[in-house]
Amino acid sequence: MDKLLIRGGRSLQGEVDIAGAKNAALPELCACLLTAEPVTLRNVPRLQDVATMLKLIRNMGVQAERGEDGLLRVNAGALHNPEAPYELVKTMRASVLALGPLLARFGHAKVSLPGGCAIGSRPVDQHIKGLTAMGAEIAIEQGYMVARLQPGRSKLRGARIATDMVTVTGTENFLMAACLAEGETVLENAAQEPEIPDLAEMLIAMGARIEGHGSSRIRIQGVEQLHGASHQVVADRIETGTFLCAVAAANGDVLLRNGRAEHLVAVIDKLRDAGAQVTAVAGGIRVQAAGRLRAQSFRTTEYPGFPTDMQAQFMALNCVSVGTAKVTETIFENRYMHVNELVRLGANIQIDGKLALVAGVPKLSGATVMATDLRASASLVIAGLVAQGETLVDRIYHLDRGYDQMEAKLRALGADIERIK
Repeated sequence: MDKLLIRGGRSLQGEVDIAGAKNAALPELCACLLTAEPVTLRNVPRLQDVATMLKLIRNMGVQAERGEDGLLRVNAGALHNPEAPYELVKTMRASVLALGPLLARFGHAKVSLPGGCAIGSRPVDQHIKGLTAMGAEIAIEQGYMVARLQPGRSKLRGARIATDMVTVTGTENFLMAACLAEGETVLENAAQEPEIPDLAEMLIAMGARIEGHGSSRIRIQGVEQLHGASHQVVADRIETGTFLCAVAAANGDVLLRNGRAEHLVAVIDKLRDAGAQVTAVAGGIRVQAAGRLRAQSFRTTEYPGFPTDMQAQFMALNCVSVGTAKVTETIFENRYMHVNELVRLGANIQIDGKLALVAGVPKLSGATVMATDLRASASLVIAGLVAQGETLVDRIYHLDRGYDQMEAKLRALGADIERIK
């Protein structure tokens, strides 16, 4: 099992390319299932979750060929097996995104209940509720969602769907399914994360009729069929935010090429309040930091609020900042599993339910730590960059699920970091 060995204490200097967003690429691969014509995706990151999704759709009969520089050609014309088996999706919760497209195009689907990180429950009840309103019958049988159209129906029908909570994958599933449904679908309480309008723009390029994407109310007029298209995956805002926190903690001056400042307003505001200089420039974001910054309190919430996927990384920054910060996690109940590992490095953190009290310390000390989930892995890497001595991060397969060659990018910026096989 691979590990990362980090010798801390070096500042970061230079330029780094931000990869395409994992959380956009995964639903967009599922959107390819909606048409029998070829679809070309550009800027697709080389991540373990993307490899898993490719394996999943190839198992259905889809042709998918990788080219250079993130190019991916997908053809679902020969798709013959609308099933997502457990053995292929047990490590990735995004498998649920195949349900809507398969049901909309073929009228039936069998998708395993999803797996993924151990950061909290992600119930599929909202997916079932919404697709049922569109004319589906969905039963849970032996760990699978078995879906088919209601008797007498030849395709899904438009509906008004108001979810009980904001759900990103739910919004994406309904958005894709509604493209081929009869009539109009209105999504109320829709998620607004940048990956959703990016998916909508891809679907529009394929012939879908969508309005309001990027807001809490999305309207979709169903069409008879979708056609092939070409689409570029939006830059990964969480990778961008991770590198922003890394530079803020380790100090330095770095240009994040392709980074989109407008997608990270809540995080950037906190970084500026902490004392970092963050500037939107042509083609990216420049971040500069010197000395210990000021600890910042924050509360995670749905977009455009502070993202839960940035909580662990910003906490790592707070660990070495001046002062004390309150961190409140409202999205996932188990998302403080990185805290014990940060404490092993010398951090001062107290947990009380959803609240973490972080008292900044002048220095961390290297130790062996274990990654527990994707974003926790990134927080430990950031902490390792500033810790004195050597930090060994174990179980980095979590990191590989969501970051494209993180150690190589950090090494190019001057970090002393290497992958140990």
